[in-house]
Amino acid sequence: MAAVFAELLFDLVGSLAGHWLKRAALAVCAWLEPKIRGRAARFLVGGLLGLAAYILIPVFAGLLGL
Repeated sequence: MAAVFAELLFDLVGSLAGHWLKRAALAVCAWLEPKIRGRAARFLVGGLLGLAAYILIPVFAGLLGL
């Protein structure tokens, strides 16, 4: 019974942390977007953020057990 409860609690915490990380990333991108001037600069910054997300999302998901 304790193992089932622990598993449910772990899933809940992982879900909440994943949701919080998603909201934080959207807030940072919304803050950054008006500060970048020019189409090429936006393309470059978007590519760098996409590459960072491609690398870091699996790392965070592994740490959270998602």
